[in-house]
Amino acid sequence: ILTGILFINLQTIAQNPNFYIYLCFGQSNMEGQGTIETQDRTVNSRFKVMEAVSCSNLVRTKGKWYTAVPPLCRCWSGLSPADYFGRTMIENLPANINVGIVNVSVAGCKIELYDKVNYQKYTSTITEDWLKNIIKEYNGNPYAYLVEVAKLAQKDGVIKGILLHQGESNTGDTQWPAKVKAIYNNLIADLS
Repeated sequence: ILTGILFINLQTIAQNPNFYIYLCFGQSNMEGQGTIETQDRTVNSRFKVMEAVSCSNLVRTKGKWYTAVPPLCRCWSGLSPADYFGRTMIENLPANINVGIVNVSVAGCKIELYDKVNYQKYTSTITEDWLKNIIKEYNGNPYAYLVEVAKLAQKDGVIKGILLHQGESNTGDTQWPAKVKAIYNNLIADLS
């Protein structure tokens, strides 16, 4: 019992309250559609990304932290809102605070893809191979994948917020705000 208590205390101590983590999800823009230019590759080392998928082209491994040199989503994505969100946070926070991004985004998806319970109903309607292939990179369930990687990130820091950039595929959907709220509530519950 004493060993178990000591182990739990060591895990608690390892979490850095000065490492602010932001979860990012959504569709194409959050995934990163912008061209990465030379100036975008200079990044303050206080801004980190937890790699969500292993990328041999970037020499990054899933579940590890790296300086947030774009791309911040998948191996071949581009510049996203998360890039300059993190840079702006670093510029405006005290020097002892680091910022981390966890980004699990899927171009072209509806918000239903992140529905914890009903995502398969939506994925069964997808006909585009490119979209199916992106979803496969997240083991077929981007919501569960985001939670998995976020739990790894929580071992190192504190989740402070969620960034969502999505909506084009749900244009005119009056239920969109309720769907987003349900996803938010599930993330809060699943990540304590």
